Amino acid sequence: MTDSNAAPCRHVRSITLIRHGRTAFNAVGRLQGQSDIPLDDVGLWQVGQSGLALRRLYVDPADDARRQVVVSSDLERSMQTAHAFADPLELEVHADVRVRERDFGEWEGLTLHDIHDRWPDDFFSWIGFRGGELRHGAESKLAVGERGVEVVRDWATRFGGDTDLFVFSHGAWISQTLQVLIGLNQARPDFSSLMSMRNAHWCRLRPMDRPDGSVQWRLAAFNHGPAAAETDGWDEPKLP
Repeated sequence: MTDSNAAPCRHVRSITLIRHGRTAFNAVGRLQGQSDIPLDDVGLWQVGQSGLALRRLYVDPADDARRQVVVSSDLERSMQTAHAFADPLELEVHADVRVRERDFGEWEGLTLHDIHDRWPDDFFSWIGFRGGELRHGAESKLAVGERGVEVVRDWATRFGGDTDLFVFSHGAWISQTLQVLIGLNQARPDFSSLMSMRNAHWCRLRPMDRPDGSVQWRLAAFNHGPAAAETDGWDEPKLP
């Protein structure tokens, strides 16, 4: 039975979290974290494909009652990805520092090979979800997820059910935010439940209003991309 005294929910119709396109660091397996690395030529092509797919799937130009709000990490690779979606729609991109990638401390800029060679015990602890990266100044996964949930809920409650929220961010940020938002970290506190999404891919959440007036966000899609991402040429396309 619904509580008639519960306050009505105010939140957006959907939330889509999008990972940025490829960078030169991604291409060689180098940790980026909060280092400000732009997209490479492949990444620029990827976000053009994803921006087009997102508009075709989730934006109806004939529906004047629907609006889109775009939020992005302030790091260049994310802003470039956001603009590839937003600019053809003449939408503002709201930069928010809380959407930045996880801080990887002194490991930023290093390849996995570098880390393995210099700190093998911490490397294996990290890839085994035991926290070896924390000994090198990395931000904890829980801290990333909590700041991610804070910003998602903040933007999601600024608008009503006529709005779709698009948040452009980074692989670790999306994975850890999503696990806290839908409660997966309560079952697996090591944050091992989700893999990182591919470059220029997205996940989508839809709300369920609870009788007490709160909202539960439920995962409707994960690691989706444009049709081109299903080909062998997604990571190494033949560019003109």
